[in-house]
Amino acid sequence: MYITCLDLEGVLVPEIWIAFAEASGIPELRRTTRDEPDYNKLMKWRIGILKEHGLGLKEIQETIAKIEPMDGAREFLDELRSFSQVIIISDTFTQFATPLMKKLGWPTIFCNSLEVAKDGEITGFKMRIENSKLATVKALQSIGYDTIASGDSYNDLGMIKASKAGFLFKSTDKIKADNPEIPAYETYDELMSAIKGAMN
Repeated sequence: MYITCLDLEGVLVPEIWIAFAEASGIPELRRTTRDEPDYNKLMKWRIGILKEHGLGLKEIQETIAKIEPMDGAREFLDELRSFSQVIIISDTFTQFATPLMKKLGWPTIFCNSLEVAKDGEITGFKMRIENSKLATVKALQSIGYDTIASGDSYNDLGMIKASKAGFLFKSTDKIKADNPEIPAYETYDELMSAIKGAMN
């Protein structure tokens, strides 16, 4: 019994924070988990920048409404779900992910939630569980599933390495160089072949 676990941003949709950095004209917000391995540190820093600029959930959601899945992502996901259970495991937040899930055909996603004040200010965030990607993969394995995992960032490495098969997808040169033992792919066709191969 296999479950394929995929990261969301950078794998199926563009990075939300990079899109928002461009829309808001705040280049510092381009920093993502590809650059900063410590997610708590990254989010606290982001919330500080939003506060400084008087920006909240509404402005980010307006940007998200314009984000489309990456070319081929919906078709890749549809084909993958035809022969494998699929869970998207993301460090994003339900308030960000819902419109994107609609565009991807409502796949299952496990993610976190933002703490938002009545005026829309993002005041904090609640992680579903510590090391959520690795913890989720281990939990799935504990109930009898073999996991196959793919992602592009530092926070995906735990679930990739703990899975029966794991792949980097559209990752950075540094992450690929630091983890030469993990196969790395750039196209959905390559990733699909690798997932199918891992199941046989």
